[in-house]
Amino acid sequence: MATATPAATSTVDLGPAAALSCRECGTRFPLGPSFACLECFGPLEIAYDYSDHGAAELRARIEAGPASIWRYAPLLPVPADVATKPNLNPGWTPLVEADRLGKELGFTARLHVKDDSGNPTHSFKDRVVACAIEAARAFDFTTLSCSSTGNLAGAVGAAAARAGLRSCVFIPHDLEHAKIVMAAVYGGDLVGIEGNYDDVNRFCSELIGDPAGEGWGFVNVNLRPYYGEGSKTLAFEICEQLGWRLPEQIVIPIASGSQLTKIDKGLRELIELGLVEDRPYRIFGAQATGCSPVAEAFKAGRDVIRPVKPDTIAKSLAIGNPADGPYVLDIARRTGGAVEDVTDAEVVEAIRLLARTEGIFAETAGGVTIGVLKKLVESGQLDPDKETVAINTGDGLKTLDAAAGAGLTAVIRPSLESFRAAGLV
Repeated sequence: MATATPAATSTVDLGPAAALSCRECGTRFPLGPSFACLECFGPLEIAYDYSDHGAAELRARIEAGPASIWRYAPLLPVPADVATKPNLNPGWTPLVEADRLGKELGFTARLHVKDDSGNPTHSFKDRVVACAIEAARAFDFTTLSCSSTGNLAGAVGAAAARAGLRSCVFIPHDLEHAKIVMAAVYGGDLVGIEGNYDDVNRFCSELIGDPAGEGWGFVNVNLRPYYGEGSKTLAFEICEQLGWRLPEQIVIPIASGSQLTKIDKGLRELIELGLVEDRPYRIFGAQATGCSPVAEAFKAGRDVIRPVKPDTIAKSLAIGNPADGPYVLDIARRTGGAVEDVTDAEVVEAIRLLARTEGIFAETAGGVTIGVLKKLVESGQLDPDKETVAINTGDGLKTLDAAAGAGLTAVIRPSLESFRAAGLV
């Protein structure tokens, strides 16, 4: 794994971010464009030095903030004036009370869907890119880049355009057409790689170590510690929208696994800061059967993730060697949760179930989440008597082919006779 020499911190303003800390050995490094520990090659994440606010003061400050992720700026690696800079202002998406879906699945407690399709580029990736771009500014990068399964490509293209930076994004060449169009429309360079996401990610890691990549910030590689922190805002919003309360169960889709691990980190930070009352919560991971190395390891009781070659319609989750997979296993086991998978046919069925019951058209990753939610209830692994949140990470308009079977109920002449003859009354 490539590493980069951390930069000095003296001129870097990233708010409460104090250092980079290794998740494996705990060694600390100065803030910089680095993602792997120089001692043990473990992944780095942000360590904070939070101001000594009381919980009540901090909560009031957050509630007075903008209706975006920047209301949580005191808890993120961003400068205090971040909301004044040109950016897409993602976040503060709806927490939908999914009563009709809950009834169909047998819930007696409240079921919610955190619908992140309402972000500027219609996926949760706007949250992580918004944090990464602040790090890119702090480290004077001139080009914003990433390896992507589609949603991140669009988020990077849009955020770079808004910030006035060049973007150059790398994707598998055979992604869904709608995601390619959405990534290309912002005017940056979009490069298709002959291979799957793991091949694209490997190429980007090589580019960082080459003079050709000098001055480039890869949001999910050399800026990964900052990028990942954006997912914590999902945890922050869910708890605030529940009235500053932890949910009892959360179902989260898994690609690299970073979103799940950072949501857990966000929940624990809220507890440590006294913003929510500490109580048990369970975290469940969701994968498509055609790319389910974490679910396979969980069910087999293994601690090691065995990489797979993806083969699923849920392309945004098609990462065969998920970097955070081992940490997902730890969290699922620590919280009493589980990791489950569903077939492509079950994904399509779940997309239609969510759309029919709640009017939310999810992309295939959302179908994976709802399909796994259903399977977990039916198998008794998830308790329908406990308040649950399921996360929809993107808009179904990006993956229309998955719902291709939906269409006209009937074709009639413009007459009442024809309407009645169609059997619609």
